[in-house]
Formats: sequence, structure tokens, C-alpha cells
Amino acid sequence: MTHTFFIAFSYILTALVILGLTLRAVIDHRAQVRALADLESRGIGRRSRRG
Repeated sequence: MTHTFFIAFSYILTALVILGLTLRAVIDHRAQVRALADLESRGIGRRSRRG
């Protein structure tokens, strides 16, 4: 029982870190999709489509 607070705090902190990293990845993905759409709208295509 002496380590209950420490263990609970560790789990909560770990969950917050994972949530933050996931949120950051989602936000970054959306920004990259917007940037790619902007480039394509200006006529700059992807290299993988050339050929």
C-alpha cells in the first residue's frame, strides 16, 4: 500500500505521454496533408507520380 500513489501516478503519467504523442502525430499528419494539397494545387506534384 505504500507504493500505491507512485504506481498510480506512473500509470497516469505514462497514459498522458502516450496520449500527447498520439495527438501530436495526428496534428502533424493533418498539417502534412494540408501542405501536400497546397503544393499540388500550385502544380507541384509528387515524385512518385512521375515516370
